[in-house]
Amino acid sequence: MKKWKKIALIVGGLLVVAIVVMVSINKANAGIVAVQIDQVKKQDLTSLVTASGEIRPLVLSNVLGEGFGKIIEIAVKEGDKVRVGAPLLRVESIQPAADVEAQRAAMGSSEASVKSAEANYRSAQAELVVRQADFQKAKFDWERAQQLYKDELISKQEYDARKAAFDSSSASIEVSQARVAQTRAELDRSRSTLSQSSALLTRARDALRKTTYTAPINGTVTYVRVHVGENVIAGVVNSTAGSYLMTIADMSVVTAEVKVDETDIINVRHGQEADVTIDALPGQTFKGKVTEVGSQAVLRSSGVSTVQTTAGTQEAKDFKVVITLQNPPESLRPGLSTTAKIKTAERKDVVAVPMQALAVRTRADLEEAAKEAAGKGGEGGGSGVTLAAAKSPEGTDPKKEEIQGVFVVRNNKAEFVEVKTGITGITEIEVLSGLSEGDNIVTGSYRALRTLRPGARVKKEEAPRGGPDSKS
Repeated sequence: MKKWKKIALIVGGLLVVAIVVMVSINKANAGIVAVQIDQVKKQDLTSLVTASGEIRPLVLSNVLGEGFGKIIEIAVKEGDKVRVGAPLLRVESIQPAADVEAQRAAMGSSEASVKSAEANYRSAQAELVVRQADFQKAKFDWERAQQLYKDELISKQEYDARKAAFDSSSASIEVSQARVAQTRAELDRSRSTLSQSSALLTRARDALRKTTYTAPINGTVTYVRVHVGENVIAGVVNSTAGSYLMTIADMSVVTAEVKVDETDIINVRHGQEADVTIDALPGQTFKGKVTEVGSQAVLRSSGVSTVQTTAGTQEAKDFKVVITLQNPPESLRPGLSTTAKIKTAERKDVVAVPMQALAVRTRADLEEAAKEAAGKGGEGGGSGVTLAAAKSPEGTDPKKEEIQGVFVVRNNKAEFVEVKTGITGITEIEVLSGLSEGDNIVTGSYRALRTLRPGARVKKEEAPRGGPDSKS
């Protein structure tokens, strides 16, 4: 036999053997799913709620216009530190000052009127006392005259004179009493006028005081809105606010005011710790605690409270949460963008699995898989499904109930095990029941987990070169 024929026969034989081997391997691997497998471990978990917002001082005051006038002086600039009562700016005070002087003059006139009325009242009272004394004398003379006339000791003329004197004294008392009442009324009127003048003077002084704006709090001037020469306009009640002049912030206590999504707010509590990062200070993390949790939702797009909307909306909503920073740097400014990670729960040494390992199957799918496994004689042991008793809400189809679980690898088969979960960490989730430390579970890929059936044969997927197992 020629040499080339021998070579051809050898090559042909090798090809036949290779084909047989490949067919055998493919047949042996038929139905085997390549998956990523990891071992269940115990670890520490921290549940975080992440929210964005801005830096705000705990105490902030916006200085608004309280009167009308032109600004003639601004005594501070942005960045200045001020104390309560320190002058900030002044507006024209010509008219308010004139009003004060006019009311002072009116006050003096009213005070003089009161003094005059008091003198008249005292004079009327004294005159009444004199008239009363005269009346008593005339009364006694008249009583004696009656007895003397009866005893015929005085003449008719003298008797009539004493009677006339008595009647005159009686009338004089009535006149004096009327004059006392009149002067008393004049005194009351003068005092009322004085009170009115005093109130008008207080009002004029208040208007004059409002021409010089002073700091309402201790803090730093963070923003000045106006300039010299501009006009200040007072606010109108229930209509518009006065002119916005400047802002003063007390930066001794600094907070991060963030907006927490409505799905996370239920886990946020007063006193929880938080890590705060500020965009303007990269690489630094500041500790803080939750000091306020809002109870009213606001619309994410407009920031308007839901109680101010007249119609229902399905728009996303947020809740305000205030975090007080510990030892904030002096360089912080109101309005800086910030991100907070609030620690809502923490667990030590608990069973946890990667979140992507969780799978959801309907009860009908799991029961069907169990029947298929039973029909094959339960090869390999077990049905590949471990479930708790059905607990469907009343009025719903139990078959459509969704079961949450993980695929545990046992005897090279993926067994679906229902699990109960706890808190969620960054990439892991706590498992309260269903798994034990050391169990091998399927963690990927996503495509495999989405289609994997209970009881399916699996094998560990080889890690890609140059990196860990792919999670896609």
